[in-house]
Amino acid sequence: MSGARVIAGKATPRGRFPHVKVAGDFVFVSGTSSRRPDNTFVGADVDEVGTTDLDVRAQTRAVIENIRDILAEVGADLSDVVQITTYLVSMNDFGGYNEVYGEFFDEGGPTRTTVAVHQLPHPHLLIEIQAMAHLPRTAHHG
Repeated sequence: MSGARVIAGKATPRGRFPHVKVAGDFVFVSGTSSRRPDNTFVGADVDEVGTTDLDVRAQTRAVIENIRDILAEVGADLSDVVQITTYLVSMNDFGGYNEVYGEFFDEGGPTRTTVAVHQLPHPHLLIEIQAMAHLPRTAHHG
């Protein structure tokens, strides 16, 4: 499988770009958040008076699960990920993010860069992750 795809059942990208693009044996996943298809966010709760509760652990778990689902659409999985770039709105969230990240990846997993950014495309987002995977033809394409 090659080319770019927007995945059905996932939140529609907020711009003219795909969720995923396959180029040869490489799979590139666009920056992914915890946004659901209905445009609500995992890890972002707002009560009736507007008090917002943002949970970086829940958002991190949802982001990685979204990436896993996107990779599955092109015949890859999290074990194929070779590089992760994570964008946090606040490095105060690094501990919670790192804790959940460790449930999915270890020292044998992808290389990783984590940076703090001024903001993400929605005020309820604490984290966005971009991923690159390698799909060995022998393992996945017969």
